[in-house]
Amino acid sequence: MSMNEQKPMLHVVSCSFGKDSTAMLLKMLELGMQVDVVLFCDTGLEFSQLYEHMHKVEENTGIRVTTVKSEYSYEYLMFDKPIKRKKPELQGKTGFSWAGPLMRWCTNLLKTVPREKYLRELKKKYDVIEYIGIAADETERITHKCNSRPNVRLPLVEWGMTEADCLAYCKERGYDWGGLYEKFGRVSCWCCPLQPLSELRILYYDFPDLWKQLREWDDKTWRTFKPGWSVRQLEVRFDFEKEWQNCGKQLGNKEFRKELKKRLEGVNE
Repeated sequence: MSMNEQKPMLHVVSCSFGKDSTAMLLKMLELGMQVDVVLFCDTGLEFSQLYEHMHKVEENTGIRVTTVKSEYSYEYLMFDKPIKRKKPELQGKTGFSWAGPLMRWCTNLLKTVPREKYLRELKKKYDVIEYIGIAADETERITHKCNSRPNVRLPLVEWGMTEADCLAYCKERGYDWGGLYEKFGRVSCWCCPLQPLSELRILYYDFPDLWKQLREWDDKTWRTFKPGWSVRQLEVRFDFEKEWQNCGKQLGNKEFRKELKKRLEGVNE
């Protein structure tokens, strides 16, 4: 292609298949907007219900989802990848271990990197317009995306659709994610340590197989799952909370905290 020859336009919808990006995709299709590529970054860590939802959207709309993945597995990056360490006490330890608020390596390496790699190849042949499902009430994310990527479009913001609007819109069209949104505020990676305790409590009781995997991973790594809390300690806490409440006692008071501290003694030693 010569320097003066204009590239054809390509409209790429980045879709995690959560409520916001699903609502964006469905409404774009309903409005007759051009959708050339629907791009999904598969971390391998999604709830099975989300994959089922994605296939349901494909079947109902006739679209074909383009899936990209990192060349490295989550477990390799977490446990085995050689890392240069600044802290002497971490010398010799491999893998990133659990992510944290200031080091969300999993989002970068499992989502951003494979997506950007795919888009770079497209941009050699096309002028790419990327559509991202950020809701109108996600103020911080709106500012970040608008400032950092000029060819990005945020249809939900243009339409004034909030997160609650998106969920309602999808449910009206028969999408319920197998009940995930009745349990969780977000339905991305099930093993995320940034989840609030309220949702981890649900994961523990309602998804025992996933929790078992979480415990096995936590036992193998050198950073605790959450600051001050291993997965095994969370198990003790959740079981004790239920026991305490069954006795008609109030959670969170001085007596509760004192007894919980006793229960946690020796866990992970």
